[in-house]
Amino acid sequence: MQGPEGAEKYTWDLTAAPQTIERWRARAAETVALLGGDQDAVALTRLGVSELLSNVAKHVTDPRCVLIVGRETDGFRVTVRDRSPHPPAMTIPDWDAESGRGLWLLAEMVRDWGYSRIPGGKAVWFRFPVAHADGPR
Repeated sequence: MQGPEGAEKYTWDLTAAPQTIERWRARAAETVALLGGDQDAVALTRLGVSELLSNVAKHVTDPRCVLIVGRETDGFRVTVRDRSPHPPAMTIPDWDAESGRGLWLLAEMVRDWGYSRIPGGKAVWFRFPVAHADGPR
């Protein structure tokens, strides 16, 4: 599918549930590989999709959401649109806790991330560069 200015993007409507997250991680990773991502891009996509969908499954009353994977001019963008207006909560992690580090770790690994309010909820996204033979651009 073509997005703005010729960018390629793929969109899926899904229900975020613990038993389906691996399937969507794999689908998103396959899409990044199809769009030219290297092994690092594929691994980062898997991690990010897992984190964003897990947050929907844990924190959003209605787990129906939209997963979007797209190639931009200089990299990739992954977005999850959910049905909660509440912003994602990222804090400095408690390293002794069993959870609460995912979004912080993702933010440390990507070029940038953020969220925006949309009608009926929010969109949480992260972006990372395309790797080239001479390094990321």
